[in-house]
Amino acid sequence: MTGEREGERGRGVAVLDSGGRACPLSIRVCTRGEGRPPRPWEWPPGIPEPSGRTVLIVGPPYTPGAVLAGYRLGFFPWPQGEGLEFAWCSPDPRAILPLDGLYVSRRLGRTIRGGRLTVTVDAAFEAVMRGCAERPEGTWITEPLIAAYVELHKLGWAHSFEVWREGELAGGLYGVGIGALFGAESMFSRVRDASKVAMAAMVQHCRAIGVELIDIQVLNDHTRRMGGIEIARREYRARLARAVRRQVSWLPTGAEAVAVGAPDGPGQAR
Repeated sequence: MTGEREGERGRGVAVLDSGGRACPLSIRVCTRGEGRPPRPWEWPPGIPEPSGRTVLIVGPPYTPGAVLAGYRLGFFPWPQGEGLEFAWCSPDPRAILPLDGLYVSRRLGRTIRGGRLTVTVDAAFEAVMRGCAERPEGTWITEPLIAAYVELHKLGWAHSFEVWREGELAGGLYGVGIGALFGAESMFSRVRDASKVAMAAMVQHCRAIGVELIDIQVLNDHTRRMGGIEIARREYRARLARAVRRQVSWLPTGAEAVAVGAPDGPGQAR
């Protein structure tokens, strides 16, 4: 596996714990390419979006082009079961994670600095997505959704953050990157704190490459505790329009990004 590692750059953009100490992560970047255009898709015009209400519509099947077009309009895929296998959602309010807002406790900071958990980007996308789908209560991450996102990943639009312990996949998260937007969709943990480390890695990497808007869709208790906030859909759409117009590369450049050989920790995802 080839890639680049964020070194000194990570120290400048790392998150701080609640005691004010930096928590830099050495992130192995395995992104192979980015932004190749999928088959174009145009959404139908005039979708009603009443203020203060979540909009859920039955839209087109999940294809790479439809997902990218939906995201640019503020919609994301959210399958709801029989009859709503291809549902799309635009919530109001919308949840985001400010780039300077991630809450890292002192204990989590010690875990990050301890280095037992290692991080990669785009090393095991499908394994991360399937890890996110492993929920005892059931999952909205369906096979058609996985197929569309795996294709998006191959095209360079969907990205994953993997957290490893002793060569085993311990947790991670995935989402969609369009310009300076990263739409984080789901995360999972098999080891304590692994999903939180993935969030810290996401924020550090997004800062390093110039992402300005991290979308986390709908706020829950966990993401609220980690620093997520809600904003009105109108404000979100204005930020979204600015973000998707910018060009952002998911490959770090400069003297801080040094090509290295095989990764120290990650092995085959299981």
